[in-house]
Amino acid sequence: MEVYKEVSELRPGSFLKEDLYVNTKNPIVAKNTKLTLTHIEVLRLFGIAKVLIESKAQSQSEPESPEKTIEVKLTPEVEKLVNQSAPPKSRTLQALYDEAVEAYQKEFSGYRSGKKLDVAVVRSIALPVIQAFLENKEYVRRLNDFSAIQNYKVHHSISVGILAALISEQMGYSRGQVLQVGIAGVLADSGMAKINSKIIDKVAFLTSEEMNEVKKHVVHSFQMVQESSLVRQEMKVAILQHHERFDGSGYPRGLKGQEIIEFAQIISVADVYHAMTSERPYRQKENSFKVIELLKEDEFGKFDVKIIQVLHDLINKLSIGVRVKLTTDEIAEVIYLHRDFPLRPIVKVLGSGTHIDLSANRKITIEKMF
Repeated sequence: MEVYKEVSELRPGSFLKEDLYVNTKNPIVAKNTKLTLTHIEVLRLFGIAKVLIESKAQSQSEPESPEKTIEVKLTPEVEKLVNQSAPPKSRTLQALYDEAVEAYQKEFSGYRSGKKLDVAVVRSIALPVIQAFLENKEYVRRLNDFSAIQNYKVHHSISVGILAALISEQMGYSRGQVLQVGIAGVLADSGMAKINSKIIDKVAFLTSEEMNEVKKHVVHSFQMVQESSLVRQEMKVAILQHHERFDGSGYPRGLKGQEIIEFAQIISVADVYHAMTSERPYRQKENSFKVIELLKEDEFGKFDVKIIQVLHDLINKLSIGVRVKLTTDEIAEVIYLHRDFPLRPIVKVLGSGTHIDLSANRKITIEKMF
């Protein structure tokens, strides 16, 4: 039976019963295609609300195929932490992330009311989702899809911890150091709870006086973890320094270059990247390709280029033949990579066959990679 179904309700294995066009010469998905998770993601990206499908009935002798989910692999230590608060069940990254955000929101609200920060509790909240992303790092490109404007600061803290852990692992740090820098990333903005709520909840740009008040959060964050034996000393320093910049333009001390420890540099890149790729009340989010380009070019000299390159390779490393969505809403295939402009390849637009050199046409960027 053919029925129209919401894209949000689609499941892999359904058969599409119409050609789908979105201002394209050829269909983005053809009729009679057996839908996969990738097809469903493409439909979602193009903003398609409903499609005509026919679900193929399975024979009674065939068991129903389970819905494909992002399998999460956890170490025994983290599995124990997960199961302390919930019975064993199949978890997706989205579920682990949502649980971490909800739990940390309660802790952050407590800090605002004067509750003492308990690092052991934060570890039990954050380690499961950090570990899950470390074991399933290819899904880091979807991290910003999990975030939301509501309770942004908590989403930001959890996401910075995840990104900092992933970056440090790619840089060759031991698993113990990776998990420590992940927790430090989560705690880096805990001091925001000590700033006047009218300032941190403001839905407009801050005045210079308000910004000076916000800058105090790094000292508050450092003070909140200073006495904990569960946070290594270098991670405490990283929390204090995560808004310092290579060129001396940061705060609280205006440190330069190698005066800033590498763990702080890792957290700072994770912090800025997630902030710029997130929806804010006063600013639209930018796509990951544009943000990394901005960090490399417009913000040149403020961040360690080695760490930015690690983030680039982790999230947006392109290769010949990969398909991408452009900011023109067109789907294209990468056909040539420029050595000096790795984020701006030559692409061939699917359907029209038009070639676009993104290094020459700076008005168009890659929005997403499939």
